[in-house]
Amino acid sequence: MSTLHVLSHSPFGDNRLASCLRILGSQDALLLCGDATYALQPGTAPFEKLQVGGRKLFVLAEDVQARALPLPDWAEAIDYPAFVELSIQHDKVNTWL
Repeated sequence: MSTLHVLSHSPFGDNRLASCLRILGSQDALLLCGDATYALQPGTAPFEKLQVGGRKLFVLAEDVQARALPLPDWAEAIDYPAFVELSIQHDKVNTWL
């Protein structure tokens, strides 16, 4: 079974990102939206954790653009229709509230 994990909170305020990465399976995908996209700031600990391990990483394009963050080549920017499609492609969706 595959799970789409959705994070929207800043990785600098709590340990949701670290907890999510610990349980992320090989079939799973991770979507960063809202303030979670701050994890894409180069040179930060969250950025370093994300680039290790060949994960399927997606980010909402409008959230990356709103925060003027660079998009690394190992992450894919998507829009809301693609978000819906990702939700359908996975068996479960887990939103880290």
